[in-house]
Amino acid sequence: MRRHKTQEEKIAEQLSKIVSDVRLDLDLVGTYLAKLAPNVSTMRLQIIAEAMDYEKEKINDRSNFTYTLFD
Repeated sequence: MRRHKTQEEKIAEQLSKIVSDVRLDLDLVGTYLAKLAPNVSTMRLQIIAEAMDYEKEKINDRSNFTYTLFD
């Protein structure tokens, strides 16, 4: 049975697609966001980045785990 994507999953896919465009100047996007977006948006983007870093670290820790019982 197919599972429906949550709104958060859909937004994550959209954000990934947007920032994956190598033609996009991320520094300039940051500059415009600083000028246009309210402070709450900045804080929420920081929360997203911190959550992403945390999850990536967990994934890397699991993939770098070596089973040393028989080494």
